[in-house]
Order: sequence, then structure tokens, then C-alpha cells
Amino acid sequence: MVAKKNPLGLNALQLKTLTLLQELARSPDHAQPAEDAGSILVGNLPHPHGDHFHVGAAVAMSKDATGLTNQAVWVVLERKGLIRSKFPMAAVLTPLGLDYDTGLADAILHRHHHH
Repeated sequence: MVAKKNPLGLNALQLKTLTLLQELARSPDHAQPAEDAGSILVGNLPHPHGDHFHVGAAVAMSKDATGLTNQAVWVVLERKGLIRSKFPMAAVLTPLGLDYDTGLADAILHRHHHH
């Protein structure tokens, strides 16, 4: 049986925000182990300026990042067990949040490919 896409029914803004938090969790500039095993504390959140900003090793468009400053989005992500909110300063991504397939990484995270 194929796993259902977006089993928690997140909306587009929630999915984009989780995707950005997942990418930040991979960056030593933004992530450190959290107290709970398997969780990652993401802090030092980037502040979009202009039309794009850096998210770890990728670039994202500012229009895709409005959820990083939207407390309502964080409330939903926390209620669904994906993060523990420390809004607006940081988020702890739970193992579920780290592993959740948003399906958006390739669409909103732009990476430079070197040959």
C-alpha cells in the first residue's frame, strides 16, 4: 500500500513552513540537538529580505516563507505533533516533523548544482 501524501492534511502554507524548518534543521548555522532524543532545535531563523533568502544550503523565495512569522501556522504544526513552538525565536522539530514528506522541497528550495 502506498503511503498517503500529506496524511495530516496540512495546508499549503503549513507545508511550506515545515519544508523550510526541515531544511534549517540540516544546517549547523541554525540547528542543534534538542533535549528530546531525535528532535532538533532550529533557531537563528533567517529574516527574508527582498525576494529571496538563504535557508541552509538552499535559497527560497520570500513569498514561500510567510509562515515563519505566522504564529497560527506554528500552532497547527505543534498541534499535529510536528514541532514544539518557541515562536517567534525557535522551533523544535520532532522526529515526526523531521521525517514528514511535504513533497515541496524540490519546488521551493533552490540549490546550486556544481558539476
